[in-house]
Amino acid sequence: MLQTYAFHVSGMHCQSCILLTESELSEYPGVTRAHSSLRDHTVTITGNFGDKSQETIARELSALLQKHGYSVSVDKEVVAVNWKSFQMALPIALLFAFAFVMLQKTGFISLVDTSTVSYGTVFLIGIVASLSSCMAVVGGLVLSLSATFAKEGERVRPQLLFHAGRLVSFFLLGGVIGAIGTSFTLSIGATFGLGLIIGLVMLILGINLLDIFPWAKKFQLAMPKSLSKRAFLVSKWNHTLTPLLAGIATFFLPCGFTQSMQLYTLSSGSFLAGGATMLIFALGTLPVLALISFSSFRIEDSTKKDLFFKTAGLVVIFFALFNIINSFVIIGLLPPIFNF
Repeated sequence: MLQTYAFHVSGMHCQSCILLTESELSEYPGVTRAHSSLRDHTVTITGNFGDKSQETIARELSALLQKHGYSVSVDKEVVAVNWKSFQMALPIALLFAFAFVMLQKTGFISLVDTSTVSYGTVFLIGIVASLSSCMAVVGGLVLSLSATFAKEGERVRPQLLFHAGRLVSFFLLGGVIGAIGTSFTLSIGATFGLGLIIGLVMLILGINLLDIFPWAKKFQLAMPKSLSKRAFLVSKWNHTLTPLLAGIATFFLPCGFTQSMQLYTLSSGSFLAGGATMLIFALGTLPVLALISFSSFRIEDSTKKDLFFKTAGLVVIFFALFNIINSFVIIGLLPPIFNF
């Protein structure tokens, strides 16, 4: 007999969390359907659970998701905002922003341009993305691959294939998006609009990482769910080339950082420029993903995860405001603030 239960899920931050929780909970014995909602932080599961109580099911579901930093409960948990984390997160983020600007001002390295996002900036955004909860779904893919192939005594080769597939696909598919941009020329108004959209997408990402405004989560950009789910399910295949295909599939997963870079790549108007942009973004995510692959490092297990997310959120908000300001510079409404 099919039964349907609704549970509350704590720890959800973004569209990636929906994909990850639904995929993991579908593996629970008896489940025929799992549907997560970011709006009210719930998951509804349907299946045959025998004589298990709702509380027992919640505990077992929570055990499944614990490795990803989520917990499941029958009653809604009241989670207070940890304002103390901001006492450390704000100075760290301000120091990061100060260093970012000073590197440009001294001419030591050019990270800022008033009309484009430079490769240095793209690399830094990749690093921030890898430290945020929005990379949880990619980390989940890595962990899933590790578990599948570790049973067969393979650990290093699948991970190398995964990262190689990820880097190559980001270059090639980023190049395709850049080449598409060559078919039309963006006017100053269109360039302003695109830059503003990228800035707003990143602003919503940053606000959601702070986890203090639940209403903002419904505005977050996402890939079509059907496409993202098919991309994620690639990791469930047990085949020699599965890690390579899973690395390629990460280009289509619902990471707002990836999508903001894809939008920017469209304006590059060149296969090489588009490919280089997405490749450098992927390289920025590589160090943390490599740590997840070859060690026990996981932000979700860290006692400082709240500090991680709030610092990352503030840094992303800085990048978002930087991009929005540059958009107004392009159309001449503001002077080139970041020119030194």
